[in-house]
Amino acid sequence: MCLNVALYGDCRRWTMTERGRRHGRRSERDFAIGPSHLHWDGHSLQIEIDEVGMPLPQRVRGRVRVWPQGLSRFVTPLDDGGRHRWGPIGPVSRVEVDFEQPDLHWRGHAYLDSNEGDEPIDRPFALWDWSRSAMADGSTAVIYDVRQKSGVDRVVAQRFAPDGSSQPFEAPPRQDLPGSLWRIPRAMRSASDAPAARVLQTLEDTPFYARSVVDSSLLGERVTSFHESLLLPRVVRWPVRLMLPFRMPRRS
Repeated sequence: MCLNVALYGDCRRWTMTERGRRHGRRSERDFAIGPSHLHWDGHSLQIEIDEVGMPLPQRVRGRVRVWPQGLSRFVTPLDDGGRHRWGPIGPVSRVEVDFEQPDLHWRGHAYLDSNEGDEPIDRPFALWDWSRSAMADGSTAVIYDVRQKSGVDRVVAQRFAPDGSSQPFEAPPRQDLPGSLWRIPRAMRSASDAPAARVLQTLEDTPFYARSVVDSSLLGERVTSFHESLLLPRVVRWPVRLMLPFRMPRRS
């Protein structure tokens, strides 16, 4: 188990320390992972963070509070076998971020979801692109563009209202984006009758994963989206596995 924290900008930090079972405690409203702790108080999710960043040891300590405007019960399989599932918990939320180390404070919009699987993630999937877009009416549009090893594509396009309700929509055509420095393929579903989608910023660039900010057209609007690309065959390659302990140390 681990708590992943990624901070960007001038105070860039990363934490993802994997800890064994003896470092975890869980109840109906609480989940402790080593020195960090998550608590649901009935209205908000409070995340108390006390970690050390990698690969340079830097303290990451502070609090994040997430208030969902409405809770969602939507869950859908991402693969044809139904062994991997995704569902948002608070698709339209607000967040307060207060860190002591580094000194960082901000308020804004947030998104909270959940993924679960019954087998290793690299078994059914070859590549996926995921995007989350904040729409003008306050809703959140999410697109999963999944390419399975079977050769069958699976596209999930769902729009979530602030109260947590949702409805599907037809995803626009796929547009290729420039690959990352690690040559991760990236693509975005964007309207073909509008200016082409483009990468505004690459936040994370690793041998198997890229996190980006993308400008595109969706549902008649020009949107700025949080975007992720995951190249699954690289996850299990030995060079990548040998590099992981430098970013993801383990505590048994």
